[in-house]
Amino acid sequence: MAAHRSGPLKQQNKAHKGGRHRGRGSAQRDGKGRLALKVLSRKVRKELSRVDQRHRASQLRKQKKEAVLAEKRQLGSKDGPPHQVLVVPLHDRISLPEAFRLLQDKDTGTVHLNEWGSTHSFVLLCPRLKHRWYFTSARPGDLHAVLDMAKVADTILFLLDPLEGWDSTGDYCLSCLFAQGLPTYTLAVQGISGLPPRKQIDTRKKLSKAVEKRFPDDKLLLLDTQQEAQMLLRQLANQKQRHLAFRDRRAYMFAHAADFVPSEENNLVGTLKISGYIRGQTLNVNSLLHIIGQGDFQMKQIDAPIDPFLLNPRVVKSQNSGAAMEICAMDAVVDMEEDLKVLMKADPERQESLQTEVIPDPMEGEQTWPTEEELNEANDCLKESSKVVKKVPKGTSSYQAEWILDEDGESGGEDEYDDTEHEDFIEEESQDESSEKEEEEECETMTIGESVHDDLYDENVDEEAEEKMLEKYKQERLQEMFPDEVDTPRDVAARIRFQKYRGLKSFRTSPWDPKENLPQDYARIFQFQNFTSTRKRIFKEIEEKEVEGAEVGWYVTLHVSEVPISVIEYFKRGAPLIVFSLLPHEQKMSVLNMVVSRHPGNTEPVKAKEELIFHCGFRRFRASPLFSQHTAADKHKFQRFLTADVALVATVYGPITFPPASVLLFKQNSNGMHSLIATGHLLSVDPDRMVIKRVVLSGHPFKIFTKMAVVRYMFFNREDVLWFKPVELRTKWGRRGHIKEPLGTHGHMKCSFDGKLKSQDTVLMNLYKRVFPKWTYDPYVPEPVPWMKSEISSTVPERA
Repeated sequence: MAAHRSGPLKQQNKAHKGGRHRGRGSAQRDGKGRLALKVLSRKVRKELSRVDQRHRASQLRKQKKEAVLAEKRQLGSKDGPPHQVLVVPLHDRISLPEAFRLLQDKDTGTVHLNEWGSTHSFVLLCPRLKHRWYFTSARPGDLHAVLDMAKVADTILFLLDPLEGWDSTGDYCLSCLFAQGLPTYTLAVQGISGLPPRKQIDTRKKLSKAVEKRFPDDKLLLLDTQQEAQMLLRQLANQKQRHLAFRDRRAYMFAHAADFVPSEENNLVGTLKISGYIRGQTLNVNSLLHIIGQGDFQMKQIDAPIDPFLLNPRVVKSQNSGAAMEICAMDAVVDMEEDLKVLMKADPERQESLQTEVIPDPMEGEQTWPTEEELNEANDCLKESSKVVKKVPKGTSSYQAEWILDEDGESGGEDEYDDTEHEDFIEEESQDESSEKEEEEECETMTIGESVHDDLYDENVDEEAEEKMLEKYKQERLQEMFPDEVDTPRDVAARIRFQKYRGLKSFRTSPWDPKENLPQDYARIFQFQNFTSTRKRIFKEIEEKEVEGAEVGWYVTLHVSEVPISVIEYFKRGAPLIVFSLLPHEQKMSVLNMVVSRHPGNTEPVKAKEELIFHCGFRRFRASPLFSQHTAADKHKFQRFLTADVALVATVYGPITFPPASVLLFKQNSNGMHSLIATGHLLSVDPDRMVIKRVVLSGHPFKIFTKMAVVRYMFFNREDVLWFKPVELRTKWGRRGHIKEPLGTHGHMKCSFDGKLKSQDTVLMNLYKRVFPKWTYDPYVPEPVPWMKSEISSTVPERA
């Protein structure tokens, strides 16, 4: 019988290692006295069981639900401020008085009417629903008033037309409100009951499809009868509130009444008494107040009068006697002195200062006469610095040698070039205007055929405005075709015309000191050592620190000192009076950087340093911004026009504002109307953000010898060629080169490149200069002309 033999697929197990194992002593000897880690460096996360995880999740959901319900119950209740509703009609056919008449139902509750100028508002007290509303509306066509009132409104009620929904004016208003940030809103349709019964269902379906593009997942409510008005009120009361970040961290108030007490010294300035409900955060009397469109002010004291809009206003007993007193109208705001209670008075030691600018010391930059020891030290330093050896091209002066970088990428001196003292930008602009006038002379004029209609049309045309707009269009077109290219002047030497510019080996990596050659206006502004950490610290204090003052929901009277009489006159004309409290440092001036995008409804060219109107958070002011690219580098290229395809950064001098804050840019037209130019948000408050202006000088190859070429028309004299000899050249087809030597006395120069040059190529030289915004900040914005449908439709495209 044959024995069994295993095949090639038999399993082979590893052999047992039978050597000596490592013991505790050898491990300690290898550790050389090191101790094991006993305490973990991070917090041990306790693993919960599945039941505990579900319980914790349910508890978190319950807490969030209770917080939302508590906020909803407080708004409009007897302990909270009235539910403020801004009514905005979006079509010309909508009747605002009719809508107010339906909402002012006496069966629903008590109505208190208020009328200031052309602004209509009323308070509706509904004890049955345990809610009170404050309905307001802006003057017809006043865009700034609508935006200001939307900043403090709890809910916006949009009134739609049943056939078209909104017209061009309403579409323009919606664009501005969406860009600023919408609070809670509700859509109501007025006028469907007036249509035939067969068309009502089809009209609602078509309107719902049209509204779905702007307001997805929102239902349309009707507002034609008293029953529908009551349903609308229930919807407003039970709606979930949306938050706006810039107002939730500040105390704000919409004025119900105001009184002005002139001072004894000057009748034009006095104390303004503003009465209203505190919203947002607790208001401290020592903080500063900002009246939208008017400026920053200090408070003297805060009073607590009797609330004129109590939820059950039938009988209120006086404190002096047992007699009953009935409150029926706004006359209850002016009560007797014994009914007023002073909550807080300002403390001069703890009160915030109104200082907005740094007062520069004119002697701070003065140089005293040096002593002999200082002169000897300076001579020694010069001798040491003279020992530095560099390889430079022939004909290079010591001034030009400072531009050339060493092998390690650093220049020989501290400053890259010696600039003259700070000069105003007026000289540069005057030279640009002279070149613009030369271009205007080359423009052709066109004649239009005569007719009766043409004569009537020409009477309404402003020829000067047409010429300026044509020139802007030409400049914007040239900027797109030849970006940053500038003709070298023939009457002024290039080394004088571009003496503030410098050459850079690389725009991205070449060093540039942000503190170098700052203008005089930088001595007037404030700067944070770390803006982000300061902002986080202030916001954390708002959430955790308890502030003494008027609580949210209290009806108080603020005594604002040193207010001009124009504020109360502005309020009596029907404009809303809105007050915001300022966070620390928000009254001080600095440099604001805002990311903005061109609004698609506006096609007119917008040039840099052109005066625009800003809505930045709760502020409104005028300024002339600089535009620059929105990049992550340390240097940002200056843009001469606000382009329509990319987002840019607008830089202006303005009061410090902590983001988040929405930004709207308006431009005042020749007819007095304000058109929306761009929208965006506040990026940072950083004076060190460098905006670099580029100038490109162009030349043409005259003779080409493989990698060598003779270039002309870039300069027109020999001295300019020698002056700009260290600067690197480039071509439109990607070649790099340098100037070898000048040829003759007419600006011709011999250049070498890294490859063969084409005859149709163009030689370019890039020069750079840092630019700063102009100090054109003005907190007072002129009142715009009311909207005109014909002119709004010319700037805003009609919706399909």
